Amino acid sequence: MPRKPLAVLAALAAGLLLPVLPAQAATPPKAPACAGPRVETFGPASMTGAIVGATVHEGRAYVVTRGQKPPVLAEIDLSSRKVVRSVRLPDGPATGEPEGGWATTVAGGKIYVGTYPVPDLYRFDPATGEVEHLASFGRNGGYIWALAAAPDGTVFAGTYPDGRVKQYVPATGAVRDFGVLAPGERYVRALAADAENVYAGLLDKGKLVAINRASGAVTELAQGTTGIGVVAEHGDRVLATSGQTLIDVRKDGTDARRVPLGGNSFDALVVAADGTVYATSRPDGAVHRYRTGDSAPTRIADAPSPDDETRRLALTGDGTLVGFSGSGGMWSLDLSSGQSQFTDLIEAGLPAGAERPQSMLLVPGRAVYVGGHFFMDVRDLRTGEQRRFRVPGEPKDLVRRGNKIYAAIYPSGKIISIDLRTDEVRSLGSLGHGQQRPWDIEYDPVRDKLLVASAPLGAELEGALSIVDPDTGRIDVHKGVIPGQSLMSLSLDARKGVVYLGGDVLGGGTPPVHTSASVAAFDLRTRTVLWQVDPVAGHRTFQDVKVHDGLLYGVYKRNSGAWIALDLATRTVKHQGTLSGYGELTTHRGRVFVSTFFGGGNVYELGAEATHLATGLGDDWYTNPQLHFEPGSWKAWAMSGRHLARIDLDPRCPLLTVTPPQT
Repeated sequence: MPRKPLAVLAALAAGLLLPVLPAQAATPPKAPACAGPRVETFGPASMTGAIVGATVHEGRAYVVTRGQKPPVLAEIDLSSRKVVRSVRLPDGPATGEPEGGWATTVAGGKIYVGTYPVPDLYRFDPATGEVEHLASFGRNGGYIWALAAAPDGTVFAGTYPDGRVKQYVPATGAVRDFGVLAPGERYVRALAADAENVYAGLLDKGKLVAINRASGAVTELAQGTTGIGVVAEHGDRVLATSGQTLIDVRKDGTDARRVPLGGNSFDALVVAADGTVYATSRPDGAVHRYRTGDSAPTRIADAPSPDDETRRLALTGDGTLVGFSGSGGMWSLDLSSGQSQFTDLIEAGLPAGAERPQSMLLVPGRAVYVGGHFFMDVRDLRTGEQRRFRVPGEPKDLVRRGNKIYAAIYPSGKIISIDLRTDEVRSLGSLGHGQQRPWDIEYDPVRDKLLVASAPLGAELEGALSIVDPDTGRIDVHKGVIPGQSLMSLSLDARKGVVYLGGDVLGGGTPPVHTSASVAAFDLRTRTVLWQVDPVAGHRTFQDVKVHDGLLYGVYKRNSGAWIALDLATRTVKHQGTLSGYGELTTHRGRVFVSTFFGGGNVYELGAEATHLATGLGDDWYTNPQLHFEPGSWKAWAMSGRHLARIDLDPRCPLLTVTPPQT
């Protein structure tokens, strides 16, 4: 696949990156081995042009980046396919710094953006180029997932974690809260609006509801099989996607039709003036057409951006369908000819920036691989050069087998291989069985298999252990190995042929049926569960587990930072304590280490108690903070802020205090 030098991306960032200076240890060394700089940094670990929100207005497209801080709002000329202007979204006056904007809409000729992880509303004026902060709809950690504009210019926002719809009136700045839409609902994931109603898709409860704008009365139009992710309206009908079903219902709740999507889901909808619906499917990214009365959608084009997420669809007046891809792309499809054209937004002039990485893998003496959003960034340890290439999603975890790396991909649930010599990417297939969140992957050298721990999407609970043959692509999925729980982590004892699994009672977001996360032992020869235990009552989610010297070390996400060492012979907790937060475990030279979120980013060695080795690494991982040690050394590859770093974690040295570089 094509490689793009990161030097080019850095140039495109246009001042976004500052010179990198090595950080120094904060305290004097107590031994000669600890002398000199203990931290080396190598620039941004993962560069991105990924986007979340997108909308179209008068021949221009407006997209909002994800992962960059502060996020970029870019204006694209649809005729030239070039970025003609970009601005940064400023901090909210009280809520803090946004990292992206899932929600966009146009009202009164202005562009509205709803952000995360601060749920703030912004407005961009194309005439003046000014950005204005309008309102805050919650505290840090919240999202505005959706925006919709009514014909009179009133703007509606769907929020998380309170699961509400808020109204904003541009003429006055007045805000109205429509209250609880369904008890226990956290996500209003999608919105559409007309002159009388707002139509909201609820993710937790799977309901499609109509809210009367005048009275605030809430009417349930349809109940989905899982969460409602996309909503559109036209004429007297509302359309919504619920898992692998398209819901097509009258606005009064009558004549509800449920159309099967053939094993796919739709991630974006747009309705033409004649009522024709155009949609893109996930996970393949293909384009479909539907009209009320059809028994199934009709596939009209292959994916313009294969395996990508479509953030928004729009129709232009010349019979062209325009799509915006989460990886950082824009495509157009001529509906008459079926011909499509794809544009990489970084190449079109979108400022690239450093993002929070998903995963990391060290190939000793050769390269460090960093998984980002639909891209892999590689630093060659022999030459110092950096390159990047596209992968079909977010690599949540990486493992090596010979001359190939294997990645577990979200949101498709695919397992892919990457050739170390050529960067060629191939798919081994999807896990299926609703397992779209693969969290952990290990290689079993005895049986020559890949092992994957995964969680479901939507309103499901049970995860799976999947056993993948890397040569044939055969995938054996063992769903529900911990009944009523998803799987966050696994650890292999290859000699015994046993894999240990760490559970999560919350699954894909539906109410839990257990109160404590379990550990289970699974026999790879008989393909059966040997035993299951709940080590700590009331702790609901393991973030990671690792077997070492007869003990299973576990770090909890809920309760954050709690850790244990479980004696595998007696299945009782031998050691336990509390860290600054949760993260990932690793073993090296007969010792157990963990790198954690929160408290500024910390590293500990675990034994009978936790020994604090480093602090100040930052909290800039997207998934798990990781450490990758060089063989025979105490040097570990990690992150310092959003920069790739090599740090000295010699346990004999004093606490290492790191100052992350600016990005």
